[in-house]
Amino acid sequence: MTQAVAATVAGAISLLAQMASNAMWFGVGGGDRSDRNPFALILTVILAPIAATAIQLAISRTREFSADTSAAKLTGNPRALANALQRLETSARQIPIQSNPAFAPLLIVNFSGGNWYTSLFSTHPSTQARIKNLLKLEH
Repeated sequence: MTQAVAATVAGAISLLAQMASNAMWFGVGGGDRSDRNPFALILTVILAPIAATAIQLAISRTREFSADTSAAKLTGNPRALANALQRLETSARQIPIQSNPAFAPLLIVNFSGGNWYTSLFSTHPSTQARIKNLLKLEH
């Protein structure tokens, strides 16, 4: 449900940006064309969809942490889950998956690089962050 709401909000932001783009190009919306700020419209058209996507992906990463926490509580062994994630990460580094980026949300570990830009647009938090979070749950 959370992802559905996030996707709806992202879609609404993108739709508003598209409407602003159409208004800029076709003059829809009335008023004198001289009082429009084209730079503000261009920034809105470009930045709004990017911001909406970043928010949606941040929610996805937060849900991954929540799923890890729930699994740790269910199994009662967060260290075993952390070890399993580490083994998956090691295997992924040894034999990289060459797949369509659209399938990234279906994967267990994040295969993108660790810099801030790629992590901003990734569906999963870094494996090291997930492991660190799991190890905090140990009693």
